[in-house]
Amino acid sequence: MKIAAIHTIALSCPCDPPYASASGVQSRRGALLVEVETDNGIVGIGESGLGGGVTATVIEKDLAPMLIGEDPLMIEGLWQKMFARTRQYGRGGVVMQGMSGIDIALWDIAGKVAKMPVYKLLGACRDRVEAYASGGFYQEGKSAADLAGEAEGYRARGFKGMKMKIGRNPSTQTHLRQLIGNTGFCEVDPSEDLARVAAVRAALGPRAKLMVDVNCAWSPAFAIEMGRAMEPYNLYWIEEPVATDDIEGSAKVADALATPIAGYETEMGLYRFRELIGRGAVDIVQIDVAWSGGFSEGRRIAAYAQAHHRMVAPHAFAGAVLLMASLHFAAAIPNGLVLEWDQNPNAIRDELLKEGLRLESDGTIKLPERPGLGIELDRAAVDRYRAG
Repeated sequence: MKIAAIHTIALSCPCDPPYASASGVQSRRGALLVEVETDNGIVGIGESGLGGGVTATVIEKDLAPMLIGEDPLMIEGLWQKMFARTRQYGRGGVVMQGMSGIDIALWDIAGKVAKMPVYKLLGACRDRVEAYASGGFYQEGKSAADLAGEAEGYRARGFKGMKMKIGRNPSTQTHLRQLIGNTGFCEVDPSEDLARVAAVRAALGPRAKLMVDVNCAWSPAFAIEMGRAMEPYNLYWIEEPVATDDIEGSAKVADALATPIAGYETEMGLYRFRELIGRGAVDIVQIDVAWSGGFSEGRRIAAYAQAHHRMVAPHAFAGAVLLMASLHFAAAIPNGLVLEWDQNPNAIRDELLKEGLRLESDGTIKLPERPGLGIELDRAAVDRYRAG
């Protein structure tokens, strides 16, 4: 069996009305699918990070020619080949994102060949994973009471935890939002963020997991100040409090606060996560398998995290294929903690698969027992949201 072709499919759908995190305004959602075809008819499906729209070019013009004609089951060898041959311009960014989608698709092929689900092929530590509702974004006209109602809805559906956005503050001692733009959209005073957190905690009750996501918007000093102010709300974690590259600053925040620091989804690859983990910048490790090297590199990062007594909570905020891949990943590693399940309106998450995920009464998702990722794309939906 040989790799015959590698294709990408860019998908996009509108967000109406738009919503925001501390780092930006979301008016569209996107995903980049990767299909690896073999000469015996087996096709693997993966998802890459979007990388500003150039990831597809990297995959099709640079990475694919390295792999055509190769054995798709030599997954580790192919990963190392891509990594080595792009070392002068890769090791992160769009190259790593492209490698991620290919790697996920290769593991999907391996599962189909072995007639096993990917999570079992990777070793399997559990057959269900707790999911938390990822929402609580800023939106025009959305009050703290509205946010509390959103939280109550998640609790009623069976979620045992929720993540919400904070940090769109006029003075955060950084200039991130000024650089990204839309600074005035849903801007709130820090006291308003504290009121929003209080409202959600009251709606969820004292025992539910409540996480807050700052999206890298604060300085270390401001993160410590706000972290201490949020201590009465018993947060499960504070996510990405400072800039991804400010490893020293994140370590200061983690050292100063009792609340665990989670991150950094925007980091890529083992060697960068080695710095985050080894220098004590994170208590909970958030790997995005579509950005940080797929299952292959993700397992290495998870193993390094386990060696430092850190749990892993995969970041999954894109399309349906990434969500399913993240589920398999969280079930396969021994230190998998919880799975992010984005609850914002998103057609390329909700409509893309013929059979989607379902939340069980205990707040978990059962793993599919079908081979590979266990998914079948709805081709009509793919065509409906195909970009361009």
